[in-house]
Amino acid sequence: MNIKLYTFAAIASFALFSCVSPKQLRQSEAKYAELNGAYAELQGKYRALQDEMNKSNNDKDKLATQKAALESQIAGLNNQLEYLKQNNNTVLNQLKDLSVVTGSQAESIRKSLENIGAKDIYIKDLQGSIARKDSLNMALVMNLKGAIGNLDDKDINIKVEKGVVYVDISDKLLFKSGSYDVNERAKEVLGKVAKVLKAQPDIEFQVEGHTDTVPIKGGALVDNWDLSVKRATTIVRLLQDTYGLDPKRMTAAGRSEYIPVADNGTADGRAANRRTRIVILPQLDQFFKLLERKQ
Repeated sequence: MNIKLYTFAAIASFALFSCVSPKQLRQSEAKYAELNGAYAELQGKYRALQDEMNKSNNDKDKLATQKAALESQIAGLNNQLEYLKQNNNTVLNQLKDLSVVTGSQAESIRKSLENIGAKDIYIKDLQGSIARKDSLNMALVMNLKGAIGNLDDKDINIKVEKGVVYVDISDKLLFKSGSYDVNERAKEVLGKVAKVLKAQPDIEFQVEGHTDTVPIKGGALVDNWDLSVKRATTIVRLLQDTYGLDPKRMTAAGRSEYIPVADNGTADGRAANRRTRIVILPQLDQFFKLLERKQ
């Protein structure tokens, strides 16, 4: 009876083990994988922290080196300063002794010092005048861009180069092809530009006509010189007659094909070169008056 009971228990245990063990094994494997992943993550964080610590140590060493170098430079400058103080004291003591310099020499030294101070003030005044001129130019550019609005930069471009304001307007906004007769859109564009220029009565400007290299064929125009000049004078007359700008402020000039801004070998390049340029002229007379006043 006991043998049968043991036999039954063994068979039951075997059956139970055979059913439960694979499940436990999978759970154990999953747990192992989870722990292994956590371990790998911790290792990565440890290595990152180790790298940061090494970097911090390197930065600390660099800062220490820089600090030592700066301290050395400061010490050198202090030595130079002390030397200059001693040298200046020696010179001053010599000057106190009237036997060192004559009266005329002392007067010459005094005038030299005054001239140095005057020139320093003069240079500062010139720098201030240039800064004011640059500020006025930037304000003018902003006013022009604000007045013109959202026209494509390919058709109208406003810029400052070497203290001069340039407004480049594509010919398709102003003229019929190969002609110096303005189109309807020209009045809209030039009206906005004229409004800004009219608000600055002291500004003089030059209207330049520019062409591409394609020759003029037939008609009353002889060549691109003719076309560029005619276009410039057309714009000047329009600004004078329609928008009331003072003609004494304007100059008309034809530049033909000889100052291109792009390659005439492409259609896009030729289109960029066909333009009317308004050049805001620097007020050289006021600048020269400033020079004369300070001399």
